[in-house]
Amino acid sequence: MPSNSATVRHAAVDAPVLLLVYGLIRLFDGLNGSPSPGSLVWNVGHLAFFVGMVLFGLLSVTVRELVPPGTRPVATVAAASTIAGVACFLWMITGDLAPALHEISPLPAVLATAGPLLFALGLLTALGLLVAARQVPTWSPLLFGAGVAAVIIDLSFLPFAALIVLAALAPLARPHLPAAHSRPPRSRIAVG
Repeated sequence: MPSNSATVRHAAVDAPVLLLVYGLIRLFDGLNGSPSPGSLVWNVGHLAFFVGMVLFGLLSVTVRELVPPGTRPVATVAAASTIAGVACFLWMITGDLAPALHEISPLPAVLATAGPLLFALGLLTALGLLVAARQVPTWSPLLFGAGVAAVIIDLSFLPFAALIVLAALAPLARPHLPAAHSRPPRSRIAVG
């Protein structure tokens, strides 16, 4: 069994946990009817979201090393897609923390839509490659997709979605992953 890097193990857990922190802060901050932009709670939540997204980007790059060499070009494109999505998220989060930044250089609406899409497609692709390499179970990308869908349905589902994503990435938190391509050899049937 190959050893799983500490970066992958920690990012697979820490990124969704920070997303959960942001989701819970966002949920509780809005209980009085509207969130409190600029408040300490608002800023702490957004900083958790920011660091969580950076960790998702780091995860996408480090997971690339877990796929078989023949699929690394696809994993590289998936990592690039994830990083592009993360960059859009970071720009939006920075704008929430410092609204003057968006007054200087507003984020085009297409990037606000494309960012989350690129992020989700990149990580789904990476998880799919890990399923093909028998590094994670088949349900891992399915759960990740369900977590993304929950947020798309309603942003208030973010804490629930973070828990789903945490479950989806939990197999990557193991210290040892199954060997890539650990399929048993095909049995040959003798004819004749």
